[in-house]
Amino acid sequence: MTSLAPRIERQATAYLVLGRWTAAQLSEAQQWQALGDALQQASIHSAQEAAWDLRLMERLDHIGAQLLWNHWGRKWPAQLQMLPTQRAVLTRVAQFSGDQPLAPSKTLWQRFLSLGEIILTVLSHTRGFTRLVGQLFLDMIRLIRAPNQGPWRDVSGHLYAIGATALPITALVGFLIGVVLAYLSAQQLRQFGADSFIVDLLGVSLVRELGPLLAAILIAGRSGSAITAQIGVMRVTEELDAMRVMGISHGFRLVMPRAIALAIAMPLIAVWTTLVSLLGGMIAADLSLQISPQFFINALPNAVQAVNLSLAMGKSVVFGIFIALIGCHYGLRVKPNTESLGQGTTASVVTSITAVILINAVFAIVFKGVGL
Repeated sequence: MTSLAPRIERQATAYLVLGRWTAAQLSEAQQWQALGDALQQASIHSAQEAAWDLRLMERLDHIGAQLLWNHWGRKWPAQLQMLPTQRAVLTRVAQFSGDQPLAPSKTLWQRFLSLGEIILTVLSHTRGFTRLVGQLFLDMIRLIRAPNQGPWRDVSGHLYAIGATALPITALVGFLIGVVLAYLSAQQLRQFGADSFIVDLLGVSLVRELGPLLAAILIAGRSGSAITAQIGVMRVTEELDAMRVMGISHGFRLVMPRAIALAIAMPLIAVWTTLVSLLGGMIAADLSLQISPQFFINALPNAVQAVNLSLAMGKSVVFGIFIALIGCHYGLRVKPNTESLGQGTTASVVTSITAVILINAVFAIVFKGVGL
């Protein structure tokens, strides 16, 4: 029984930790007193600086690991030799104690390899997204050939969830943006006596740029995250695996209905947001510059060409398709755990908003001479 008692022996090169460091052994009063005397002989400073060898230990549980961890001052010794199982127990104790686990510092070569890991991750996302776009194209051909077999009920449901329920929030934000933009513009135009040009400024900025962009950002944060969360939950609950076993295509029943719904709803939401923004700007112009609503409405067609509205609706369709594809892409890549679901939803929103801004910049460059 003596050989099983937890003890520490001081050797010439290291502290040897022997015996069974378990709750059963530590509960005995005599062994606890003897172990306490041994721990008092080694100060906290020497415990951190000296070398420790745990490989001859009979057994180590979390109680014994916590005792050693506290004796080391909740820091890893400079030199520590132990078995993989002992390392796992001590690492868990360190993590639950709020301390960092033992992790070797990365070399320059390892840091260089981590850059390659990032590149491989980007390539994996690019390959997966390209495959998703190609599958959507094939599914659209299948839908055109057999429209009566299309998932139209899913499309109508997504149209309501994405489009109709988003009208209040887009109207509120659009109205406030129009008011703020009109008030800020009025302060500058009044200095030059160019009050009437507020119609041109609000018309071009809201119809061509801000209206569609604002609506797309709101939909990306609202509906893009919902798409990722819905498909991610299906991954967690193994519904996607069940669909694959039943021979149901993920692209045809999950991706394509959402892409069609967003492609239809996004231009309509953009027009709705633009109209409400113009209403807010018109009210603010009447209050700040005494420009009547009748003058505003009559001057707006001359200030904004119809091609600007067509351009806004065209890029809104592209916004909607990309938001749906990005949401589905991250939803299908979710792993069957809640942590991956949260990370995928966050990445989906950030990527969707970034993609919307980049696409808007491309449209602005390509069509810079149209409608201006």
